[in-house]
Parts: sequence; C-alpha cells; structure tokens
Amino acid sequence: MASVGLLKWSVSGACRSAAKCLVGNRSRLAELGLGPAMNAAIMQQKQQQVRFFASGDLLKTVLYDFHVGKGAKMVPFAGYAMPIQYKDSIMDSTTYCRDKGSIFDVSHMLGITLTGKDAIAFIESLIVSDIAALEDGTGCLSILMNEQGGAIDDTVITKVDSEKVYFVVNAGNRENDLKHIGAHLAEWKSSGKDVTMTTHEDRALLAVQGPEAANTLQKLVDIDLSTMYFSHFTVAPIKGIESFITRTGYTGEDGFEISIPNEGAHEIIEALLASGPLKLAGLGARDSLRLEAGLCLYGNDLEMHISPIEAGLTWTISKSRREACDFVGGDVIKKQLADGVGIRRIGLICKGAPARTHSKILNMEGEEIGEITSGGFSPCLKKNIAMGYVKKGYQKSGTELKVEVRKRVSDAVVTKMPFVPAKYHRPT
Repeated sequence: MASVGLLKWSVSGACRSAAKCLVGNRSRLAELGLGPAMNAAIMQQKQQQVRFFASGDLLKTVLYDFHVGKGAKMVPFAGYAMPIQYKDSIMDSTTYCRDKGSIFDVSHMLGITLTGKDAIAFIESLIVSDIAALEDGTGCLSILMNEQGGAIDDTVITKVDSEKVYFVVNAGNRENDLKHIGAHLAEWKSSGKDVTMTTHEDRALLAVQGPEAANTLQKLVDIDLSTMYFSHFTVAPIKGIESFITRTGYTGEDGFEISIPNEGAHEIIEALLASGPLKLAGLGARDSLRLEAGLCLYGNDLEMHISPIEAGLTWTISKSRREACDFVGGDVIKKQLADGVGIRRIGLICKGAPARTHSKILNMEGEEIGEITSGGFSPCLKKNIAMGYVKKGYQKSGTELKVEVRKRVSDAVVTKMPFVPAKYHRPT
C-alpha cells in the first residue's frame, strides 16, 4: 500500500522513490488505450509531482508535537511530516478502528469554502454532480474535472446553503486544485459573477471513525448526532469551539470529519481520547481501511488521465447532468456515457505475494490486460486484496485472472467492492 511504503522512507529516500515511480515507469494504463494528448498530460502531472516531493523542508500540522509526544512514527507524505503509526502495529490499528474506533489527524488536507449567489453554479461548472438539488447541510462525493475528461481530484462537496459550498481537497493536489479553481474563478468574477473562495489554512481536520465514533463525539456536543446521517454537515461547538462537522470519512466505517480552528486542535483531540475507547491511528491504518472499503487513493487509483466512468464512479455523475454534461470535460464524458470506455477499475482477491502498485494483471492466456494501482494484505479479511484497471471485458465479478508480482504469477479473481461492507449511518 502506498502509505505503508512510506514507513521505510527518509526524506531523501522519498524524493528518490517518488521520482522513480512517477517518471521512470511508463504507465501501462496509457498503453491500454489513452491518446497522445492524455499521455502528455500524464507526464506534466508527474513532473509537477516530482518537484513537489523534492521540495525543501517538510511542513507540519498543528498537532505535530502532539503526535511525537504520543510516540508516533513520522514519515513524509504529500509534503508534510505525518504519523504513519503509533505504538500499535498497522494491522492491529486497522482492526481496532473497525472494532472500536480511531482518530486520524488529516490536517494536511485543505478545506475550502465558496460563498456568493453564484457559488453553486460555479462549483457545478467544475464537477460532475448536481449540488443545487441537494438539501442544505448535505453533500455528495464528486469529481473535479479537467478538459480531457479526467479527474483532477475527488472530494465530498457540501451544500451548506443556497450561497455557500464547503469541500476538502487532497494534500498532494492542493497546488493544482487551487490553480485550476482559481483560474476559472477569475473568469467568473471578471464577468460580474458573485462568488468568493476562502481557504481554511487556519483550521485543523480530524477524522473520527469507527463504531464508537458517534458515542464518543456525542459526549462533547449538544446536537443530536443520531439524526445526523451520512454526508450531513453542520456547524456546532465542541467544548465551546466552533467546528465544521461532516458525517463522512475514508474508512468505510461510520464517522465524522471535524474542522476546527488550529488553536483548539489540542483541546479537542485530547477530549475525544478522554471521552471514549478511541485510539490514535496513522496513515498506515488509514490506507488499509480505505483499500478494504474499495475507496480510491488519488495518485494511485484515480488520476488526471482517468475519467469517473473508467474509475467505476459513474454514479457520481448526477442523472440530471448527463444530458447537457455542462461542466469542464463534459464533452468527453458525454461521449463515454454513450460509447463506453476501454478500461475499468476492478477489485481483486489475490493469492501469492501481495500485489503492489504497477504489478501486471494478466488474463488466463498470459496476456497483459492491466495493472494494479493499490494492493496489500487486508488485516480484517486476512487475504491479499487489490484494485487495478483492466481492459473492457475483464471487469465482471468472478472473472479469473493472474497477477505478476516480482516475476512470479499468482491466481486472482475479480471481486465486487467494497471488500469489507460499509457501515455508514443512514436512515432506516
């Protein structure tokens, strides 16, 4: 898994590994049918990512000293020094989150708010979802699109109200996302549109996940969390500190992402630990959990040359928008909706050694038909699982395939995702 691999990295090692991975390996996905223009876009993104990894000192979240004091192993990730694990092993931390619950510091990610009477129309011009149709205080997963129909980022977009939108972008995509959104925002504002962007650099972000997440957080808030369902959003005080609370996460478990002012981060994380059985968890467990949940890791399973349809995320494209496709890259998506696509993301259960990123996927005749984008051992299932892309025709659940890992070929079978059933809090 991408995050687990970070455990062995020094800062200089991370730069070398990133450069080799991002530039030294020609993407086999490109060989499966992507055009020259898209290949050029891939190389541009990879060059930008190498510069990003190779930049100077690592940034620190406001909770850096807290993590070190708790015995965390800190590693470079997306330009930040982040905890990959604490005293528990990554396997134990993964299963504990599913059995009880965990707290993750994800303050390296960036919260963004758009305000103004044209805020919703503006964000809809860049993504595939119908935000206007959402009820106030609810959100949905969507894809920030580029002109080639590929994904710049994936993010949960929340309609706070008719003139306010809130979302969080991935840390490694921050620079590109802000540049892309900013360029389109400048065009809108120059034409007299009413929309303003605020980046929440002054706020920390905690992910509270697992069966005990709601019970623990409920002790610290006055609102009734039982009626706050998956993807719902509210602004409420936690121990008197104004917080943005979204019922969402990246683990497949019930839970919350909590945005809080930096100055309140220590008080709130300590209060959460004191109010229930939750433990601290790092990026290693988070990566295992999201893979078991069948969720994409941007940069591995979702990239600027992969469309939502190829990624198996057609459901993020609101039905009300599929006719017009009036968003960036919409002409490509409209054609793909009509004609289909040549590759598809799949889940695999594998025998043999765990399949890692860039491992070849073969059909039963030994022909290369795709590649692994994420893979590893599932602590909860006690099996090797993976995600990857294959040529059209091989994506059906139950299809028997082969995976080549370090020149050894092992059996694999296409499996429906999520590998571990989701436990989101929904109305009954």
